[in-house]
Amino acid sequence: MLKLWNTLLLLLLLVLSRSLQSQQRLETAYVSNSSGYVGDQACLPCHQPETSTYFETAHHLTSRMPDQNSILGKFSDGANILRTSSPTIYYQMTANNDGYFESAVEEVTPFQKVSHTERIDIVFGSGRRGQTYLFWRGDQLLELPVSYWTELDDWINSPGFPDGSPRFDKPVLPRCLECHSGRFEALPQSENSYDPGSLVLGITCEKCHGPGREHVLFRGSKTAASSGMRDPIVNPALLPRDRQIDICALCHAGAGKPLAAALSFTPGAALEDYVHIPYRPDAAIDVHGNQTQLLARSRCFQGSTMTCTTCHDVHRRQRDAAAFSPHCLSCHKAKDCTKFRKLGRAIASNCVDCHMPLQESEVLISQTRGRKLKPRVRNHQIGVYPEATQ
Repeated sequence: MLKLWNTLLLLLLLVLSRSLQSQQRLETAYVSNSSGYVGDQACLPCHQPETSTYFETAHHLTSRMPDQNSILGKFSDGANILRTSSPTIYYQMTANNDGYFESAVEEVTPFQKVSHTERIDIVFGSGRRGQTYLFWRGDQLLELPVSYWTELDDWINSPGFPDGSPRFDKPVLPRCLECHSGRFEALPQSENSYDPGSLVLGITCEKCHGPGREHVLFRGSKTAASSGMRDPIVNPALLPRDRQIDICALCHAGAGKPLAAALSFTPGAALEDYVHIPYRPDAAIDVHGNQTQLLARSRCFQGSTMTCTTCHDVHRRQRDAAAFSPHCLSCHKAKDCTKFRKLGRAIASNCVDCHMPLQESEVLISQTRGRKLKPRVRNHQIGVYPEATQ
């Protein structure tokens, strides 16, 4: 009997040990670091409807690892060459088993060429407007001189780079990386030094909802969830209007001047304590990257309680401008539009292209083969634009 009891006791201890190990693995998978961030995978089990569509959005795809699907530029012969304003200098994009590469080539003589090659390590941009590519030099992150332009379906000189004068030394700063990735650890060696292993690509769930560790533990605890305690996760919809907009303004109100280290801001805090974003009502504001500032100038915004999410569902891919019209018509009547007499009810199908037209950016400019290329970006100052046509 004693032998049987000892055997049962050993089996019980083994089961408890394996259960504890399993729980520890689960916590390790969810709790990715001591700062309280857990990663998107921790959201999947309970938030399948949101995550299944969010992973297809431009926010989530704003930075990725390079592969044949994430890089939109072509590597086939002929299509992989970008000529410059210098007749002896061109770029060549190549792909092989070791990865994807950009090379600057100079034809010194008809019989001699010199080149500089770097591998594409990170893809910046979902491809809605274009893509830029980054590479690691040790722990330094830098921008490559050739980008991709969706409207042209072609390679272009990276915006801000000189045409015909290749450079591979443009640093990727924390303020830039903050808006094109989830998390990273900056290193003190230089302004663009990071721990490569710490970089979490794509805009993650926690960028808008805040660190999720306490939320995961809270929901995993039956006593805490049923005690009436407040869930520690941030639901942006429950925040005051200004704090809701601050979450978007972190990356959609211009670069601003950092007042604290990158990634210091968390949802629910006042952005003005972390980034100084100058705002002058009479100053010109470019359409690129300044959506919240432009929106704030709109009569629609000033005369209502609307926020960014009045029109935008950040969990879903939204590419059809006309599909936003019902949001406009919840306050406005189609027959009140000055074009109603000419166009009739058809105007109700597309408010946005007239009242929030695509306009060229004057700050994001690519100098390519002697041309100035400017992307057209949606103007978020809702208004009347006589030059806009439907």
